[in-house]
Amino acid sequence: MQNYQGVLHRYQGLLNLPAHTRPVTLLEGDTPLIPTRRLAEQLGGGFELFVKFEGLNPTGSFKDRGMTSAVSEAAGRDVRTIICASTGNTAASAAAYAARAGMRAVVLIPQGKVAAGKLAGALAYGAQVIQVDGSFDDALGLVVQITHKSPICLVNSLNPYRIEGQKSAAFEICDVLRAAPDWLCLPVGNAGNITAYWAGFKQYHDLKSSGLPCLLGVQAAGAAPLVLGHPVDKPETVATAIRIGRPARGEQALQAAEESGGRIIAVTDDEILEMQRALAHLEGLWVEPASAAGLAGLAHEISAGHFKAGGKRIVAICTGHGLKDPDIITKEMTKPQVVPPRLEALEEAILK
Repeated sequence: MQNYQGVLHRYQGLLNLPAHTRPVTLLEGDTPLIPTRRLAEQLGGGFELFVKFEGLNPTGSFKDRGMTSAVSEAAGRDVRTIICASTGNTAASAAAYAARAGMRAVVLIPQGKVAAGKLAGALAYGAQVIQVDGSFDDALGLVVQITHKSPICLVNSLNPYRIEGQKSAAFEICDVLRAAPDWLCLPVGNAGNITAYWAGFKQYHDLKSSGLPCLLGVQAAGAAPLVLGHPVDKPETVATAIRIGRPARGEQALQAAEESGGRIIAVTDDEILEMQRALAHLEGLWVEPASAAGLAGLAHEISAGHFKAGGKRIVAICTGHGLKDPDIITKEMTKPQVVPPRLEALEEAILK
């Protein structure tokens, strides 16, 4: 008999949620921490490398952790409608949890800037999807304004309960490893996730003396406001999930990196796509491009001599499944070879 009940149940004593919260769950969390030895060897070896594969959450991304807490809190207040701005993953997650709760979901997306797999998810779960002729940051500004005027609940990472749910991933890592890793590498877009991880690790350390990791946050070079030190008006990157020019929790992300003794860096789209391929070919893990950014950053730092990985235990967060953005792969693939239905033809194709 299945007894796992999602992150709110498992970590209910550690999540700062109001008493009125009414759990809305899809049994999110409990994602695997996968050893990736072949990839570690390719990067130079001499260290332990694990991938926390958040693409195995119910809607295919880490967003489900925060969405269960945000929607559960809203459900406890009898909210009828939730709203978010999204580059894709938040939209799908918000739509799914709204459906689960019997709520209406409205999602605003930047026109032409969302992977088809993510848009399909929001539509499948029954959300009202509105495209904004502008950037993600324009869309986020609009949803903030409307929630100030209407009884609609904002479920972007500005919602503090999103951070509470997302902390659970840090707890899970410590539970599996019995301590925090030496380094945690992860993508940075709107910066809610790196903020949540740091809060989670600090909380667990205070309770269980689990240690604290250094954080390596990674942005795409074309959308790297935290690295550049100023907003990016027209962010551009193949990693759509982190194509954000004004991170809502940017200051908290910078503070988290500094407090941890880590840093936030930028890598190119080529580096991100190269790591996406390497992770799939070497380890059998297919992630969306943005998910590969953390590992791409690790590879960049090792190659540049900025990072001595020897003897360390490193965890990389892969935030979303490859099926979220399959066009990246399919548009570049060659057509499959066609052979007639004869054994000799098959032998010629694969044994020559």
